[in-house]
Amino acid sequence: MTAQQSTLEQEANGGAFPTQTPNDDENMFANRIGNFHKGLRHNNFGEVIPASYDTMLKALKPPRDTDDFEKIDLSPGADRLTSPQAGLAGEHLGPDPRALVLPPAYSVDSAEEAAEAGELYWMALLRDVPFTRFDSDERIAAAAEDLSNFSKSDVIHPSGTVTSDNIFRGTHQGDGKGPYLSQFLLKDVAYGSLTIEQRQKTVLARKNYLTTYADWLNAQNGQVKSLIGSDAFDRKPRYVRNMRDLGQYVHVDTLYEAYLNACLILLGLKAPMDEGNPYNGYEKQKEFATFGGPHVLSLVTEVASRALKVVWFQKWMVHRRLRPEAFGGLVHLKLEGLNGTKKNYPLHPDILNSGAVQATHEKYGTYLMPMAFPEGSPTHPAYGAGHATVAGACATILKAWFEENTKIVDLTDPEVTNVAGTELVPYTDPDAEQLTVGGELNKIASNIAIGRNAAGVHWRSDYTESVKLGETVAICILKKESSDYHEKPNYFKLRRFDGKVVKIQNGKVTSNGMELYKNC
Repeated sequence: MTAQQSTLEQEANGGAFPTQTPNDDENMFANRIGNFHKGLRHNNFGEVIPASYDTMLKALKPPRDTDDFEKIDLSPGADRLTSPQAGLAGEHLGPDPRALVLPPAYSVDSAEEAAEAGELYWMALLRDVPFTRFDSDERIAAAAEDLSNFSKSDVIHPSGTVTSDNIFRGTHQGDGKGPYLSQFLLKDVAYGSLTIEQRQKTVLARKNYLTTYADWLNAQNGQVKSLIGSDAFDRKPRYVRNMRDLGQYVHVDTLYEAYLNACLILLGLKAPMDEGNPYNGYEKQKEFATFGGPHVLSLVTEVASRALKVVWFQKWMVHRRLRPEAFGGLVHLKLEGLNGTKKNYPLHPDILNSGAVQATHEKYGTYLMPMAFPEGSPTHPAYGAGHATVAGACATILKAWFEENTKIVDLTDPEVTNVAGTELVPYTDPDAEQLTVGGELNKIASNIAIGRNAAGVHWRSDYTESVKLGETVAICILKKESSDYHEKPNYFKLRRFDGKVVKIQNGKVTSNGMELYKNC
């Protein structure tokens, strides 16, 4: 997979929408083992019935008759598919959903997908390890060593070497500095006259789902309505302290809430505004309706619906990537089989030989990927990821609004949770001085996106590619808005996830004198 480049950075393609290119799994494997099929009809091996899959394809491929979506042949009692027509909606503020692209997802038989699956198996096994003990826990060290031995370990970390310091983290500026969890997921939120502590209603430790074949097969058939909401809850509210808590946060959040909270925290701390905010130089006027709190608070949520339309087009109309829980079934049926029959699925040997897969079998008696959610994955394809796309969009708005280089220590005392997650304690390591607003915004985006991976419902590349997709949506919206303001001069300046600094002013986006995003 190459790094994503939005077609909006390229010259206009004769006014036409860009070509969308999925991987070839849908054509290569007649049994559709590389594609999303949850909720459709399946045989006893969890393989989708071809005629059932074809009814879904008929609805999703041109001419896309609205009536065909109600003719999709779901399994009896299946939960409904999630919003398959959303990506076909028009858009006036953000880019048209059809105007952006994601590179092809990794193929089900690839070494890259094997590495991503290995990470997810390890995440499932280590959900209850506190973030503050990652550097000393022997199981974390063993997972890092195993993941480093995958032939495509660079899809997990660009260096190709996974360590206790970088395991399960994001890979953008700030992600590797300081505590695992962003300060914006810990600090109190001043919500008008209310003060909200970020202790959450979380779930009990050591409770995972879809680890028996019968439960797994029912989930593939979409028969999960009785399971939704049947989590085993902890009676004590806790701050997010481990991957299980983070997974529960993203199980029930409203997608943009973490960034709304971050915005309220930054406003409450009177964090410096971006250098291009015109009110930085005014002596007789102050910001409010434009370039002020009401403006950014509405915009940081506004981008979410636009981002979802864009990624939903990619999910349903282009890629239709299988969910990790379905991949876990392929591993189980190849290694263990069903009633004496093993399937010869073309999975890469890296995942079959992984220590995480073997440890999973020792613990559960199956090779199925343990899920954090009772219902397993949602009823929509994996790639791109909704949470990650919204993360990229919302974090980009905040990076455009606030001065990214501001040190956290100049605003507030950095903190981490205690091991139990019941209290916050000071973070006094020397690298506390390195924490910045921009780095912690990148980190909250990766925390939320990777939290979905930690729950077992998304792949790492669902995160890495989707945050950039959301970033493009936000930049396009800022570009359109930048021509509307009367205050002069004004501009937005931000550092993208890839490190490139862009300036948005008077309807143009530039970087080092080059104009980008011309077709927004």
